[in-house]
Amino acid sequence: MRQSGIILHPTSLPSSGGIGTLGDAAYAFVDFLAEAQQQLWQVLPLGPTDEGHSPYMCTSAFAGNPLLIDLDRLRNDGWLAAEEIYDRPPSGPKVDFPAVLTFKTRCFAAAHRGFRDNASAHHRGEFEAFCREEADWLDDFSLFTALREAHQGAPWWTWELSLRRREADALQQARSEHAELIDRICFEQWVFFRQWHALHRYANTRGISIIGDMPIFVASNSADVWANQPIFQLDENGHRTVVAGVPPDYFSPTGQLWGNPLYRWDVLAERNYDWWVNRFRALLRMVDKCRIDHFRGFESFWEVPSDSPTAMTGRWVPGPGRALFDAVREQLGELPLIAEDLGIITEAVEQLRVALGLPGMKVLQFAFDGDPTNLHLPHNHHANAVVYPGTHDNNTIVGWYQELGAEAGDQLRLYFAIDGRDIAWQMLTAAWSSVADTAIASMQDLLSLGGEARMNTPGLSQGNWAWRLLYWQVNSTLALRLRELTRRFARAADQVIRPRPDA
Repeated sequence: MRQSGIILHPTSLPSSGGIGTLGDAAYAFVDFLAEAQQQLWQVLPLGPTDEGHSPYMCTSAFAGNPLLIDLDRLRNDGWLAAEEIYDRPPSGPKVDFPAVLTFKTRCFAAAHRGFRDNASAHHRGEFEAFCREEADWLDDFSLFTALREAHQGAPWWTWELSLRRREADALQQARSEHAELIDRICFEQWVFFRQWHALHRYANTRGISIIGDMPIFVASNSADVWANQPIFQLDENGHRTVVAGVPPDYFSPTGQLWGNPLYRWDVLAERNYDWWVNRFRALLRMVDKCRIDHFRGFESFWEVPSDSPTAMTGRWVPGPGRALFDAVREQLGELPLIAEDLGIITEAVEQLRVALGLPGMKVLQFAFDGDPTNLHLPHNHHANAVVYPGTHDNNTIVGWYQELGAEAGDQLRLYFAIDGRDIAWQMLTAAWSSVADTAIASMQDLLSLGGEARMNTPGLSQGNWAWRLLYWQVNSTLALRLRELTRRFARAADQVIRPRPDA
């Protein structure tokens, strides 16, 4: 089935309070997608972010990001008074993460008090049931977060030895000492999932499926690593012995040194990949489809010594391959996945993707290197693929085009027979006209924004993830233009292309 959609992370939604939320603007965005006859909304990972605010470096692979909680809905629930929502951060074109964190932390503390004082028996029962049902990850996450705050944000491998090693008596004492904060953290998680599931249900009623994102690796200073040390390559003190990254590529001449700890795949295999099964199960309860970030790492991954200053010094090491996915499918059934198969892709990686029947990704920005066999060129696309003009890691189309060399620019204009004056929509047209079953564009490209609206620049640690949409930028005129493009290339839900009898 042909379909299309838009990438927009919820933090980028317009709202009062300095950051996008799961409130009215999120529902309005779903309505916009429905009006434009889109079928997909793609988001980035939804977990709680660390100091760098990257959704790909979360403090938990299972928890939700409390900064996305809508405060007005907490007020409507009767747990947060209007006068307690004061000094909101300004709603400009960029997220001021430190200001938002300070503001929302204060509001969450007030809402938690309000919940304890005013919640109905029904809501108390819902909260208690959530804590029981999610205890496998919530108990560790809430304790980890409380301990991290008690240690002024210091990484867990610098804590007291008894806490690093998770000795039972030390953990029990910590739970007792930080009981109130732990309860508040659990409350935030309950509220996040309550608001997220309501939004997800609404999107589905409007014919919109949500595509989530699962990074292959997790952050070192996370509840996942602290609570599951045997499945990661760590020394006896909890330090990483080797780390994740990629060798020199399109984005960086020295490679990308991500720094995530690597898995002990042999240990996970002995456990029938139980941690991964739980991770897939949790995410697929939240979304309808899932993009697997850095899919090639399951076939082989770039292992870098932990003391290396760049990712240039490393080696390829075999990953779990099909065994992991077979184990997950055995317990969860067929998996609605998209393989992010960008970068250095070998025949073995392609064979794994094909064997699993997963669609890969085609990115038009990667197509114009002068090679007519380039797999990102539309004439080399195939149906089981997702085509993007650019991803969240790319510059916007306008920004990219402005920086494109003369030779590549000539190739682009000649290939599509365009003049480049409306380059973002000309590239959207190219993506929507592809034979690939799915086409997805960023909201920035839909709005023809320049490089100032870029979401992420790989290799740079500052200035990412902050772009925000403004209320006036989403309107019926834009929806009409996108709907016309979508129908022109038979990507609307009611446009079913029937095979020829002789096909």
